[in-house]
Order: sequence, then C-alpha cells, then structure tokens
Amino acid sequence: GKQHCRISDQGTSGKNSTSNQNDFSDPVYKEIAITNGCINRMTRDELRSKLAEFKLETRGVKDVLKKRLKNYYKKQKLMQKDPINSDSYYDYICVVDFEATCEEGNPPEFIHEIIEFPVVLLNTHTLEIEDTFQQYVKPEINPKLSEFCIGLTGITQDIVDKADTFPQVLQNVIEWMRQRELGTKYRYCMLTDGSWDMSKFLNIQCRVSRIKYPSFAKKWINIRKSYGNFYKVPRNQTKLTIMLEKLGMNYDGRPHSGLDDSKNIARIAIRMLQDGCELRVNEKMHAGQLMTVSSSAPLEGAPAPQMPRYRN
Repeated sequence: GKQHCRISDQGTSGKNSTSNQNDFSDPVYKEIAITNGCINRMTRDELRSKLAEFKLETRGVKDVLKKRLKNYYKKQKLMQKDPINSDSYYDYICVVDFEATCEEGNPPEFIHEIIEFPVVLLNTHTLEIEDTFQQYVKPEINPKLSEFCIGLTGITQDIVDKADTFPQVLQNVIEWMRQRELGTKYRYCMLTDGSWDMSKFLNIQCRVSRIKYPSFAKKWINIRKSYGNFYKVPRNQTKLTIMLEKLGMNYDGRPHSGLDDSKNIARIAIRMLQDGCELRVNEKMHAGQLMTVSSSAPLEGAPAPQMPRYRN
C-alpha cells in the first residue's frame, strides 16, 4: 500500500538537542530527510492541501510547492532546535531595475544611458513593499530617444527632456536612502534582475557622467541566480515573466516600466523569502569587472550611501 507521510509543525524529539546546528549527526536532520522523501512522493493536490493546512501559499508549479513545504518543515525543526538569530540578515532589500536608452537590435557601438531610476524598498521582516522611489533621467550622449525605446519603455521624449541629469538623480536617490537610515540604523543590500543593471548600465552611466561607481551598489543580489539555485531550475527559466508564472503569479503593471518591473521583482523576492530562501549577495563589481560572490562569504550589508566623487 501507499506510504502516508506524517508532517507536522509541532515539536520534535530533536528540539532539546544541545549539538551544533551544523552537526548533521543530530537526529533532527534524519527527521528532515525522511520528511523530504515523503514530500517528494506527494501529488500536487496533496502538497496544496498540506500547505493550506499550515496557512502557506498554495500557488505555483509542483517543484515550487515541494520546495516551499520542505523549507517550512525544515525551518520549524531547526527553530525548535536552535532559534535563529534574526540579526544576521538584512533589514531591507532595495530592488532596482533601470531603463536605458536603446535602439532596435542594439548596435554594439551604441552607448546605453539610464533614463529611469526606480528603487523599491522591501522590508524583510514584514515582507512588504514599504516605499518606492522613481525619477526619470535626461540622457546626454543620445538625448533623442529612438521610436523603439519609446515604444518599449513608454518613456516619452518630453519626459526625459524635463528630467534631471544622472548625477542629480543619483544624489536624490542617495538622499532618499539616507532619510530611510539605510546603512546606518538598518542593514540593507541591493537586488537586481540579472547582472546588467549594475555591471553594465550603472557602470557605463558613471563613466558617461564622469563620476566614480557608487560604493553602495558594488555588491548586490542577482535574483535570477538566487531563484535558479533555490528552486533548482536552469538559467533559461529565470526570466522575470517565467519566474512569476512558476510561482503562480501574473505580471502586474506595464512591462519595461522600471518601477513596475522593480515591483514585480520584489514580489518574487517576497515569495522566495516566504519559501525559506535567504536572499544574499551573490555578485559584485571589483576593479570594473563583474565577479561572483561565494555563498560562504560573510553576510555583509551595503555601506551607508554617499555621493561618489567626480573622475579626474
């Protein structure tokens, strides 16, 4: 006959253990492994029923539901065994998704300039979007937007003509972040959808504007990498719309609006945090080059934002 799994969020025999949390000989890890095996054998309907029992989100494809239930059970067991120190994580995550000048086909010699600078402030304790920032930017090298760019982003020529140049907008972003005490009272880090926002768009823009690369943006969470590693899916399944779809969500707003993209990326981050993922820095800029940050590196928050100096 079919084996029935007993999955409970109640206490376990391992909760009084005094061994170290990383000591995998502890009986609690055997319990977790047995439960994981049971979860692997559950149907999608059984998974949804059990998630509903624990008042967890029931939307998403089967692999997402399995990961969600496994992480919930594991977290319950480990918290009973050794309460997690909440001071080891970021208080806020700043989601950024730039829009930049572009042409159809993007010729290799074309210089992309940032024309929209959005920030979505995600509170990791409440798992809510607490605030947003958005300003448009006036491009200097290619001040006239292409019809392709206008159609893609919805940003018109009139909008950028009236906007401030990048150094002023960056100063406004920094002031906004300072007012929210990021890097002083609260630990925070940046998050993007892929590598390009920081390693390409911001990097190029700082050179165009003749300012040094801002220190607060030198390390960030690439949510595509985090999503792929956490849910064990290939990199070609980590595009924004696909991630939303796999998590059982629809895109909300206008695609290629920087602010709307950032809000949807934040929704994915919230769901991942709910599912037990510890989003952490996994990429950085070093000496002008994109580099990977090891998952074993210390979990450090970004520094308090400061306006970078101008280049000589």
